[in-house]
Amino acid sequence: MLLIQIKDFVKINTIFALTFMFPCLQISAQDFSKKDILSDLDYLKTSLEQAHLNLFAYTTKKEFDQNFQNVKNEISKDSFTKLEVFRLFQKVTAKANNAHTRIPFPVQSYFNYAESGGTLFPLEVAIENNKALIRKNWSNRPDIQVGDELLSINGKTISEIIAEISSLISAERSYFKLAQIEGFSLPRYYWLAFGEQNRFEVEISSNRKLVKLELNAIKVIDDYEMKRDEIVDNSRYLTFYPKTAYLHPGAFGGNLDEYKKFIDSSFVEINKNKTKNLIVDLRNHSGGDEPFGNYLVSYFADKPFKWNSNFKIKISSFLKENTRKTKDTTQAYWKKILSYDDGIEAFDHEAILPQPKEKRYNGKVYVLVNRLSYSQSTVTAAQIQDYGFGTIVGEETGEFPNLYASIYNYPLPNTGISVDVAKGKIERMSGTDNGKGVIPDIKIKDHLLDEDDEILKGLLEIIKE
Repeated sequence: MLLIQIKDFVKINTIFALTFMFPCLQISAQDFSKKDILSDLDYLKTSLEQAHLNLFAYTTKKEFDQNFQNVKNEISKDSFTKLEVFRLFQKVTAKANNAHTRIPFPVQSYFNYAESGGTLFPLEVAIENNKALIRKNWSNRPDIQVGDELLSINGKTISEIIAEISSLISAERSYFKLAQIEGFSLPRYYWLAFGEQNRFEVEISSNRKLVKLELNAIKVIDDYEMKRDEIVDNSRYLTFYPKTAYLHPGAFGGNLDEYKKFIDSSFVEINKNKTKNLIVDLRNHSGGDEPFGNYLVSYFADKPFKWNSNFKIKISSFLKENTRKTKDTTQAYWKKILSYDDGIEAFDHEAILPQPKEKRYNGKVYVLVNRLSYSQSTVTAAQIQDYGFGTIVGEETGEFPNLYASIYNYPLPNTGISVDVAKGKIERMSGTDNGKGVIPDIKIKDHLLDEDDEILKGLLEIIKE
């Protein structure tokens, strides 16, 4: 998990804690030559084909190759900035349509831009029923209302803008890409795709009337990052409602021992209160590693369990070289990687034991998910659903519970730009692989336009009945 520690950017730190999006920091600011870029572009394509378990699971080789050639044709001038190179390389990588295969967001370029007085587009949107509805107005135009529909920016329709931004987002499907635009925000992605623009001519539909406005850009730091509350919430806390405990476990990452202490103490309190219901909130969740999710589940599982039915990894000379360079090869797992011949290998994981009966929670368990439940939180929700350990509530997750993941990271030789690639695939316990996210047992829509918590409120109403 990436945690940027920069004193003057307290608000920015949390936006880069999205495990599935930005796990490492890009640090160089120099320009790169056309020759170096073309060389790294070819290396990128070859390395993805060699390293990924199934690069063409969500795209065809023909589509991937044509997109690669289109990107290559864009490289015409003699030098490019790192941000420009990111855009080029991520267009190639994103065409795999795999959230765990990406060029990490150019954090340093964004910081440099912010520090130099950079500006952003002042409106955020939620996307509902194929409409970009304004959910936050950071501009100096109070007449723009929450719920107004954003139709165009600087002569481009919102559909054209989303298409351009989507070409820079690694995700399996449009539903997931739109969720990322909502979560990470249109202002940041608009800057990423189109660069700095100081004024914006927008068309807005307000009360069924078309309104044309000119908006000033806003300062990245003072007008945006220092004011915005992030949608993805990695905080950990426990609270109680009548007859119901509510547990917000936070991200599945960081110090595992500290996380276990939090879970242990939480369930001591939950059991002490003898609540009939437990709500575990995995919404707006950045994912992480399976030991965290498994430890949580062990407190309400009633039998031994696993977190996948099948876990396979592509063993390649590329992976082995990376392992020798970056891993502790005295560890059993990495020794095992190096011992295999090239090919696809299945890895079996031992079953996890539930907590002793006297420590377990025995009431009803409800798990909240939404379109912003990412990566391991989706796997954990599917695990709970498949074993019948709890009831899933909310909306379909953006992420698939069958993940091409188990990523590793490597730099491109000339530019040093970092690449994440998925070497493995995790399959859910039920074996169901239908191209959908986790489908809740109780469906409740989450509206990002307001501050109401429709999913939690809706469930509490159901529990009262």
